[in-house]
Amino acid sequence: MTDASSSPDKAPSFEMTWGSSASSGYCSEEEPDSEFEQFFTARTSFFPKVRKPQLSDVKQDEQIECGKQELTTADIQQKVKEYNAQINSNLFMNMNKDGSYTGFVKVQFKLVRPVSVPHPKKGGHDAPGRKASGVKRRTSFYLPKDASKHLHISSRTSAREVIEALLKKFTVVDNPGKFALFERSERHDQVYVRKLSDDEHPLRLRLAAGPNEKVLSFLLKENETGEVNWHAFSMPELKNFLRILQREEEEHIKQIVQRYALARTKMQEALAGSTPG
Repeated sequence: MTDASSSPDKAPSFEMTWGSSASSGYCSEEEPDSEFEQFFTARTSFFPKVRKPQLSDVKQDEQIECGKQELTTADIQQKVKEYNAQINSNLFMNMNKDGSYTGFVKVQFKLVRPVSVPHPKKGGHDAPGRKASGVKRRTSFYLPKDASKHLHISSRTSAREVIEALLKKFTVVDNPGKFALFERSERHDQVYVRKLSDDEHPLRLRLAAGPNEKVLSFLLKENETGEVNWHAFSMPELKNFLRILQREEEEHIKQIVQRYALARTKMQEALAGSTPG
């Protein structure tokens, strides 16, 4: 294999092996009562709860320490040789003359929200009246649970580039900033999950950990940062959120008014039944 990132002037190239197909459950964003809107109504909170420290946060940097170390070419060659000796498939790693190497990483999809893809065109063109609108139509659907994909990448490929390549393979038009790459490991009967920074290199982590998926695996999840990055959402999504926010506000106002009305009624009944004294 040739290194996809051997030239600084070329963008990394990616290959992918397909292991599953996209699920059904399509819903158009143009339908106001679609499953897409119901999903966010049921599961999206505009006021996220404060996250309590988890056991998986403890010493989470230890497992990737060797993955950040700068290795000599001889060390890399030895590790690649040891890695290839442990796998029973053709997903080998290969050294390049410039000291970089290529290989495969498996990424599992752990998405709870639907993703958006371009709306399929009917008859090769949009319906009459839509062409001049300039509005790009989208279709949202849920990816299969526990779906996974293999990417052929370079040791120079960053976590952000892996995310962009995965979305491109699925023709997902959502902003890549809405997603993040995580590493998962099992140690001492405990599961540890850590979010990768954009400039980390997944293949280096893969080589350092070896091919065992229990030692290290990669997950694609929503980018939960505590604060919502509204600029990462499309215009239809933002309009949908505003409708949901208005409904939540109206419901909270209704509950508060009912609560005070009930308290006022009980106070008035108590006053009416009491005798002056």
